[in-house]
Amino acid sequence: MSSTAGQVVRCKAAVAWEAGKPLVMEEVQVAPPQANEVRIKILYNSLCHTDIYFWEAKGQKPLFPRIFGHEAGGIVESVGDGVTDLAPGDHVLPVFTGECKQCRHCKSEESNMCNNLGLNTDRGVMINDGQSRFSINGKPIYHFMGTSTFSEYTVVHVGCVAKINPAAPLDKVCVLSCGVSTGLGAALKVAKPIKGSTVAVFGLGAVGLAAAEGARIAGASRIIGIARNLNRFEAAKKFGVTEFLNPKDHNKPVQEVLAEMSDGGVDRSIECTGDIDAMVSAFECVHDGWGVAVLVGLPHQNAVFKTHPANFLRGRTLKGTFFGNYKPLSDLPSLVEKYLNNELELEKFITHEVPFSKINKAFEYMLRGEGIRCIIRMEE
Repeated sequence: MSSTAGQVVRCKAAVAWEAGKPLVMEEVQVAPPQANEVRIKILYNSLCHTDIYFWEAKGQKPLFPRIFGHEAGGIVESVGDGVTDLAPGDHVLPVFTGECKQCRHCKSEESNMCNNLGLNTDRGVMINDGQSRFSINGKPIYHFMGTSTFSEYTVVHVGCVAKINPAAPLDKVCVLSCGVSTGLGAALKVAKPIKGSTVAVFGLGAVGLAAAEGARIAGASRIIGIARNLNRFEAAKKFGVTEFLNPKDHNKPVQEVLAEMSDGGVDRSIECTGDIDAMVSAFECVHDGWGVAVLVGLPHQNAVFKTHPANFLRGRTLKGTFFGNYKPLSDLPSLVEKYLNNELELEKFITHEVPFSKINKAFEYMLRGEGIRCIIRMEE
């Protein structure tokens, strides 16, 4: 066991004290893991847009002070009572959603959700006892999505920690703990484009590019990227995107433009922006009779999806996906193996890297729409 096992650990954490304000580097106290929890030494983070969304506190209940971060890789430092699947020294990916392996969802081969450890963005404490494991001078600091990886040490429920091959470089595979897996699975496990098909991808951020990569791996012959950020188009070519469409360049709905480009409609579409109008366009642009649209993006809480029922009656299919339909503990290790076997490229998603002390720079990159993923190196 680690020499710090069972003790409070003092370490650096980037704390969000207010919505939209720069994170502040603080010394925090991290309590030992309780039953069915593990304490992880975080080595690398990757900034995801979900962190930005909740940091800005737009459209949802604000909860501060808070430690954000959920796309990361690290090493288990100590474990709480009842933990048998993980041990100190294990290389792991903490995940924002869990797998209790006991509930109806976990026992189903058709679902990757979990009744007990599913995503909960409002909860700022641990499930076991309703308490935070973080504090500053006795004042609790809230958790985020059960992970809070913008801290040198964090405590996570064992059901939200995927053990991976220690040969995998954590500064690369950490991107699999959220965005890349979400987009990749949306294409490979949900949309399932057949070889030679045409796929439209709405949004060319990390998730959208991962969806395009999945379509490329599946053998799609045409991958049409839809985005308003022209800076995305050149980079997207590396992910198999063959054509680009900027909605601002047309005076008609995007779905009509796509139908004209693809002889009546695309075979598959994947929506990765969360914009409700884009979601409707993604559904209405698929070909009648066989077209499948997959919704990935997180919409505004008051958004309403509206389309004519005839669009369904004519044989179009609308699907949603959560984390690319991957079960976090069961499936993430195999994705890591695909990377190690050169079946999956991750380096091209990583465009920037900053030390932990410069974490606000990573936020600036994303807010300006620069790059794809910024790796945050915890050790200076």
